Amino acid sequence: MNLSKIGLIIGREYSVRVKKKSFILVTIITPILMALLIVVPSLIMLYNGEDQQTVMIVDRSGLLPPYFQTNESTAYEFSDADVDFDRLKSDYDNLSINALVVVSELDSLNNVDVIAYSKEPISLDMKQNLSSTIATALRDYKLSLYDIENIDEIMQKVESDVVIDALTLTEDGGEKEDSVEIYMILSYIMSFLIYMFTFMFGSMVMRGVIEEKTNRIVEVIVSSVSAFELMMGKIIGVAGVAITQFLIWVVLTISLVLGAGIIFGADLLSGAANISDVAGATAVSASDATGILASLSSIDVPYILGCFLIFFLLGYLLYASMFAAVGSAVDNEADTNQLSMPITIPLMVGLFKCFTPFNTQAAHCQCGLL
Repeated sequence: MNLSKIGLIIGREYSVRVKKKSFILVTIITPILMALLIVVPSLIMLYNGEDQQTVMIVDRSGLLPPYFQTNESTAYEFSDADVDFDRLKSDYDNLSINALVVVSELDSLNNVDVIAYSKEPISLDMKQNLSSTIATALRDYKLSLYDIENIDEIMQKVESDVVIDALTLTEDGGEKEDSVEIYMILSYIMSFLIYMFTFMFGSMVMRGVIEEKTNRIVEVIVSSVSAFELMMGKIIGVAGVAITQFLIWVVLTISLVLGAGIIFGADLLSGAANISDVAGATAVSASDATGILASLSSIDVPYILGCFLIFFLLGYLLYASMFAAVGSAVDNEADTNQLSMPITIPLMVGLFKCFTPFNTQAAHCQCGLL
């Protein structure tokens, strides 16, 4: 094995690919899109929140008026319970409202049916707010039927918010705080990045092999270097392109997001907070969110990044070799679909198992793929 020849092939592969217009465009456009993906939802929440929405409620249960108070985001109007509902629907466009909510009378179980009418689908936060507020009103009414003194205070004392502090025992007998949620999020992100880069740049190696076979360049190259040296040079050269592009993406994305934060300041942060509130209403409680934030400081960042780089490089070298073998076995790119399927399936299996990174099946799958 001649290292100098491999170095020449690596340099040639690297220089040719980084000078392509497609590489330059993707390297510039991708960070912009990623930054927009982070910033735009916050801006949408921010500027959409300035328009107050109006909701008219037809309350036939008689329980809701004390619970719905107009705020900055939503104004609530109550109509008479015996109003002609058909006439109300026919005059919907003249009412200047965003939604019409009809609450039925109490049934035998002291429950109600709720129907929301609107010209456009109501937002998720409005639906959740209506549901939770009506549920609170029904809960208070049902508790009042028991005629127990200070029952509200009793129920507040009975309800408990249980917080589990997950501690991991270290080898030296100490303890450190961990969060399964954080590790699951990291597993999603890093598994997807490994899958994306391995597949994208492995396919690049395969296309390069096919191109050289089609142009008959490989016949000239093989007369000077061995097939192993050629394969290693191409794989390592493309790996250098991948690392370069990834680092540029990280730097540009962070710079663009920080720049947007400086420009929009606290307004952007408040928009992000609104998104967190909506997500938190369906996913994580306040105490869980506090625990997650507290556990961020306990993450061993160098260890995680080191493992990520090791698995990425080893996975890339393995699958890039397979893609190169596929490229050498076909004469045009159209014939690669069938042969690349056995390579793609293990990648997808590993990606799917990242959704349950701590169970026994995932551990067996990881050992099998390695």
